[in-house]
Amino acid sequence: MASTTTRPPAPRPSRPTPSEEPDAERASVESYRLTPKLAKRVALLGALVVIGFAALLMRLWALQVLAGSHYAAQAQANQVRTVRVQAPRGTILDSSSRILVTNRPVTSVELTPAGMPKVYSERAAEVRRIAHVARVSVRHVTKLILDAKRRNDLLDPIVVRTEATVPMRTYLEERAAAFPGLTLAQSYIRTYPDGSLAAQVLGYDGQIPQGDPRLGTDGYEPGDVVGLTGIERGLDRYLRGVPGLARVRVDSLGRPRSSRLLTTPPMPGQTVRLTIDARLQIAAQNALQYGIDRARINGNWAADGGAIVALSPKTGSILALASSPSYDPSVYSGRVTTRKLAAQGLTPGTALARNYPALDRALDGTYPPGSTFKPLTAIAGLEEHLIKPYAFYPCTGTYTAPEDLSKRVWHNWDLFVNQGMDLPTAIAQSCDTYFYRLANKFYLLPKDRGQPIQRWARAFGFGRTSGSDLTPQAPGLVPTTGWKHRRWSRRLDPTNWRVDQLWNPGDSLNLAIGQGFLSVTPLQMARFYAAIANGGKLVTPHVLMDVENPNGTIVPTAAPPAPRPVPGLDPAKLSIVKQGLLMGTQDSLGTSYGVFGNLPVPIAGKTGTAQKAIHVPGFTGEADQSWWCGYGPANDAKIVVCAVIENGGEGGAAAAPAAERVFAKYFNVQPTLPGYIHSD
Repeated sequence: MASTTTRPPAPRPSRPTPSEEPDAERASVESYRLTPKLAKRVALLGALVVIGFAALLMRLWALQVLAGSHYAAQAQANQVRTVRVQAPRGTILDSSSRILVTNRPVTSVELTPAGMPKVYSERAAEVRRIAHVARVSVRHVTKLILDAKRRNDLLDPIVVRTEATVPMRTYLEERAAAFPGLTLAQSYIRTYPDGSLAAQVLGYDGQIPQGDPRLGTDGYEPGDVVGLTGIERGLDRYLRGVPGLARVRVDSLGRPRSSRLLTTPPMPGQTVRLTIDARLQIAAQNALQYGIDRARINGNWAADGGAIVALSPKTGSILALASSPSYDPSVYSGRVTTRKLAAQGLTPGTALARNYPALDRALDGTYPPGSTFKPLTAIAGLEEHLIKPYAFYPCTGTYTAPEDLSKRVWHNWDLFVNQGMDLPTAIAQSCDTYFYRLANKFYLLPKDRGQPIQRWARAFGFGRTSGSDLTPQAPGLVPTTGWKHRRWSRRLDPTNWRVDQLWNPGDSLNLAIGQGFLSVTPLQMARFYAAIANGGKLVTPHVLMDVENPNGTIVPTAAPPAPRPVPGLDPAKLSIVKQGLLMGTQDSLGTSYGVFGNLPVPIAGKTGTAQKAIHVPGFTGEADQSWWCGYGPANDAKIVVCAVIENGGEGGAAAAPAAERVFAKYFNVQPTLPGYIHSD
């Protein structure tokens, strides 16, 4: 029988006795009672909360009561933007107050980039619509917007089209809601009553380009309309006026929400009066074309350009400045298109075919002066005591310099001449071999005497700009031994530099008759002949006569420098040269007698025919540049005229007749028909 085991019962938990229960409850209640320590903490926290609320209330009171007006003004300022309003440019007048350049009011299409949609697709669609309506390219509009973004200037309006047509204005006014940011504004464009008259001199205006050194100075800002070339640029400080200011209300995103309110009216530019005589300028341009036509009739088919300068020998005031070919500057007014510029030869692709009409040949064109330079060689020879003015020296058909190892034969323009000549006669008949012999004397001078021809050329202003208020000007070149060493250095001419650096007899002979490396501008030649005419004073050519405010009062301007005597020049020696120039036009054997011999006013001057290497369509080689420079009346000169006809042949056949037309206009006499011309 199996046995069984009985477990003892498990102990049961004991219950507290009645006497223990009250003590446990008292301990539990004691743990939640507010102690003095806890009371301090609660009081401190309450004090901090009260102080914080008090500070906050004080700050709110200060903002609302004490600084309320200040912050209200700042908030108002955040809703208003200030934009510039361009001023109309000043008028340009000639010496008799004839209008050369003025303004014409137009309605322009302007776009404020900040007012355009912010969604890219909507903004792109608007750009396409604007380009279509304004008849401009999408690329043009996009570029204007991107330029504004780069300047961080999205509020100032950009000009999409300068001059809107009437249908264009009507369309945009009726559908203004469809073109956010687009507005029609009053603007001005330049107009030229006489078309291409003095185009290179007057120049043109336009928006200031990026990289222009004027940006950020003297109030020039991106988007400003400024003078870019010619008088428009040179006298821009007077012509541009003072921009005005306008306010535009914008929203929080900077989008315009009101029309522009003019707060400061723009001040129009000042009126500029020039020394140029419009009537003489017209005569000079017509005379230039007359000279070109004569050159072509004489068989010089490549004649297609030139320049005429007319100035006062006493003051340096420029009376006329003609350059051919020319262009109509109105192509730069209003909407400028490549097609219009190309038609005028004003693009790189069309400039060569039109013979570079933008080039002002009177200031920036350089040519060898030929025999018109002989008076300077004569002055240098007299001042260096190398010749006696009335001694006879051989004038032959050919000449060979004894020191020339190459034994080159140098020819006179008149191969059949063989006689002795004094200096005035050699100038009048332009004897090359007379001046070749004089040049060889210069070559034989000891080194301590330097190079007198070059020294006197520098004294008369050659080889540097004239200091005129017209730009750009070419300095030209007066070759020297130092120049040859720099031009043919060992680095630039490694195989033949020792030979090419030498100053040879031929260099002196070429220089004496205005050939070789010598190059000058027509303005420099006119300045030189002005110094001969006025007794040896070098003038500063200038075109500014005066400046007037819009109310007619005269604006003080700096006077041009007074004519200064050429250092070391003997007036007695200069008078000998003047005698030769007068004989050149009044003596029957003078090279321009056939042109000026019958003119009622006695003119003195010199012809020149200079060989120059040219590259024209269909021909590469040397062509004769036709020159004439002189002044009148011969005994009391009031005007100097210098003319050059590119590739025009003999000086007496083309340039001299052109210059004679300018004299005839100035003295109000009838031009004469050229007679028999025996000229270099």
